[in-house]
Amino acid sequence: MSTPKLSVRDLDPRGKRVFVRVDYNVPLTKGSSLAVADDRRITESFPTLETVFQRGGSVVAASHLGRPKGKPDPAQSLAPVAAKLSELMSRSVIFANDCVGEEASTLARALRPGDLLLLENLRFRKEEEADDADFAAKLASLADLYVNDAFGAAHRAHASVHAIARRFDRAAAGLLMEKEITSLGRLMHDPPSPFVVVVGGAKVSDKLDLLEHLIGKCNTLIVGGAMAFTFLRSLGHEVGSSLVEVEKEMQARDLLTLAAVKGVSFLLPEDHIEAKTGTREAGRPTKGPAVSTGYMGLDIGPKTIAAYRQEIARAKSVLWNGPMGKFEESSFAAGTEAVARAIADSRAFSVVGGGDSAAAVKKFGLESSFSHISTGGGASLEFLSGKTLPGVAALSDSPRES
Repeated sequence: MSTPKLSVRDLDPRGKRVFVRVDYNVPLTKGSSLAVADDRRITESFPTLETVFQRGGSVVAASHLGRPKGKPDPAQSLAPVAAKLSELMSRSVIFANDCVGEEASTLARALRPGDLLLLENLRFRKEEEADDADFAAKLASLADLYVNDAFGAAHRAHASVHAIARRFDRAAAGLLMEKEITSLGRLMHDPPSPFVVVVGGAKVSDKLDLLEHLIGKCNTLIVGGAMAFTFLRSLGHEVGSSLVEVEKEMQARDLLTLAAVKGVSFLLPEDHIEAKTGTREAGRPTKGPAVSTGYMGLDIGPKTIAAYRQEIARAKSVLWNGPMGKFEESSFAAGTEAVARAIADSRAFSVVGGGDSAAAVKKFGLESSFSHISTGGGASLEFLSGKTLPGVAALSDSPRES
């Protein structure tokens, strides 16, 4: 994945229709009137769309939304997204009630330079997730050029990100896709040292591949969140009622051993904020890494915060993936906020690996303080684990030297 990919900037879209696979898998408000609840993924696509428009092309935009299981579901329609897109871009957006078929074809053929057509949810068709070649051909027939700007879907071998690429002479990356590959790739191939990795979240099993891959690349690995308790229990610490994946304890010990062999500093929580199971009390600090019987560890404690902040302050590059606790509740948000602010203050090259970490950065108002905030939760996790993403592999290599 270190090979540079063809960019939308390398294409000549003048007078042509460009199929742009975007990632508009955004949350919608509940209730009878659906609306976009968070428009970040929409606005992230604007640089690519504007590049096409400024160079005289028109756009056929396509995305999935939710998991409609291959059939139409009004609650997962992209119609509210079309309305929001029109509002944000201050331009008319044409909406097709299906992603293929006569209506979509007619609307696409009628496009003029500067026009924007948004297709209905790709996953309303079961062929999308099946990576169906005939379906990909129907999508490809709507345009002259292909650009994939949906990094968040790049880890899926689906028709609009994989099979469709074979229907065009060249498949280019959008500017967001390019930024994701460049930023994440820098940490994988040339991270400024010291390189500190901060990993949190609920389950070790979700991040075993990530941890194993990064231990060979980073100088320090910091672990927090519920996943830390599997490591602590593997070392013989009492963890009370905290979440533990018992079946992963051996692998947790193996990772600790691997870090020691490679000379990587592996930091685990020295204390926690614990609360009784099943209550909504504010919690109390523990005196050490052990959690009391009948209690759960729901955040890292003050000693751990101090240690993690000190380590992060020395970093020249930082990757953060996963919160330090149940940050959605103010009583257990201190650890996650402290880590976020420590990274922001470090002035290191800093990347947030999407998902809950990105939500935390937004909650604490620190979005402008990070070098890159990934839009791809699962995709960024797989990329950083060293896996090949089908949607990236399908893109044409750049003729320009890396």
